[in-house]
Amino acid sequence: MKSPKKNPVKPSVAAKVIEPLAAVRHPLILYWKQWLAGLVVAFIAAFAVYQPAINGPFLFDDRYLPFMSPGYANAPLIAWLRGVRPMLMFSFWMNYRISSIEPYSYHLLNLVLHFFNCILTGVILKKILHWAGVGERSGIILSIFGAGIFLLHPLQTESVTYVASRSENLSLFFFFAAFAVFVWRRSIEVTWLTAAAILTLFGAAVTVKEHTVALPALLLLTDYFWNPGFTLDGIKKNWRLYLPIAVGGALGVVVVLRVLGAADTAGFKMKDLTWYQYFFTQCRVIWLYLRFYIFPFGQNIDPDFPISRNVFDHLAIVGMLALIAAAIAAWIYRRKYPLAAYGFLLFLILLAPTSSFVPIKDVVAERRMYLPFLGLILMTLEVVRRWHPGTGTLVAALLAVLAAEGAVTYNRNQVWSNSVSLWQDTVNKSPAKARPRFQLAYAFFQEGQCALAAQEYSNASKLQAPDFGLLVDWALAEDCAGNSALALEKLQQAAKLERSAHVFALLGMVYGKAGNRADSLAALDTAIQLDPRFDMTYVYRGNVYAGNQENAAAAEEYQKALAINPSNQSAQAGLQMVSRK
Repeated sequence: MKSPKKNPVKPSVAAKVIEPLAAVRHPLILYWKQWLAGLVVAFIAAFAVYQPAINGPFLFDDRYLPFMSPGYANAPLIAWLRGVRPMLMFSFWMNYRISSIEPYSYHLLNLVLHFFNCILTGVILKKILHWAGVGERSGIILSIFGAGIFLLHPLQTESVTYVASRSENLSLFFFFAAFAVFVWRRSIEVTWLTAAAILTLFGAAVTVKEHTVALPALLLLTDYFWNPGFTLDGIKKNWRLYLPIAVGGALGVVVVLRVLGAADTAGFKMKDLTWYQYFFTQCRVIWLYLRFYIFPFGQNIDPDFPISRNVFDHLAIVGMLALIAAAIAAWIYRRKYPLAAYGFLLFLILLAPTSSFVPIKDVVAERRMYLPFLGLILMTLEVVRRWHPGTGTLVAALLAVLAAEGAVTYNRNQVWSNSVSLWQDTVNKSPAKARPRFQLAYAFFQEGQCALAAQEYSNASKLQAPDFGLLVDWALAEDCAGNSALALEKLQQAAKLERSAHVFALLGMVYGKAGNRADSLAALDTAIQLDPRFDMTYVYRGNVYAGNQENAAAAEEYQKALAINPSNQSAQAGLQMVSRK
């Protein structure tokens, strides 16, 4: 009598989900030359797409980064590392040692970090696609396509091109490295060594930018979805990781609150923007981000996006209800469409630190999409995996999508290639907002187009009551354009708002250039009384004396300026000039 056949024992879902790394080494080792060639081609493509902006200048807030201060020139490394973002400042320290304040190396490092983040994206996607049941060959194609979207999508431009956005791509590098270690671990349960590696990389990410505190929520979501699948078993087994995170969570909250307490552009103490108004507004902003991903047109560094003061203002309730409905749908269909459901929930979790309840002055910023971008890619791959043409047709179609994205990104980088083009583009898209006008005026002034700068300052003043800074910059533009009377008028208005050595020194400078010696020296005397340590006052006094051939008196004033600030180039040039005479 034959014994009954035993049903084949299927491996557990968990065993399928967390496989030894050795099981997937074969294709990588066998085709390492092809992979290396592919990476070289990908980097060349990224360099070509971002090349217009790589050769560009520092833009917008880049000029206010700490290393722009003269005091950083000879400061020791420890001085750079003080503060809440030491890893970020370490990266700037390396750039500063390479090229001082020449922008090329800063842009290039941003691009290199973006390229490495692209590789990590592909590595993470490959594992998640495997968990979702996608075959080996299709998984490779889709993970490469997803990494290509990350590399070439125009929505990434601000995060890569803008030096001040280094915090985005450097923090994501550590964030994705930690996540890659988590998903590619050798065993179902996290070992102490793996937990230590994840926590170390997580700590590095937080020291670059605080929004990476969302990593624990991502790990919990991942364990629930894939380990072994829609249960809490994986979370319970990974206590070695979650226990230290819970203990350190209190410290993380303290750090974040400290940052928010010191910031003047974010936090619950902001004037004219409450937490609930910000939340209502973000319910609309999130849909704008999604539109930018699907239809990347109308990108704007400074959009004029109205605030929703209540849930009905600007139809915020529609955006909120749509988000709730989408989240509910993701939960209901999580088994049928796991990649899309997981991707959408991941997207919301990683966007939450900047687009939920904590008010931020700029309610829309494209760079905030850099961290949650992975969620959008996963939703895209859910759609693509269900399309079944021939392999050649599929690859051709995906390459066409990447080529189109690269072309749009190249055009966007052309806009980012200089200050005038960037702010002219912004003014065209936000004509009723004062800040883009102000920035365009400053860009014109930096380019020596002083009449155009003065006109844009005038335009900005019509959109918003001019403050001290606008009036001073406007005066400098008028003076540069040869309109000394208008320059004096603007400086006198500024002096009524703020009596400072700066404004009175400028008054003295303009009076002196106009040949009004008495008023010039009187204004400069007032500047000295207000702040005897303001070095430019003595430079302008030296210029007045030098203009009257009083070279000894001029030299004395220049020396006073250099005693306060030895790196004052105007004082150095003035002293050399009168010394020759």
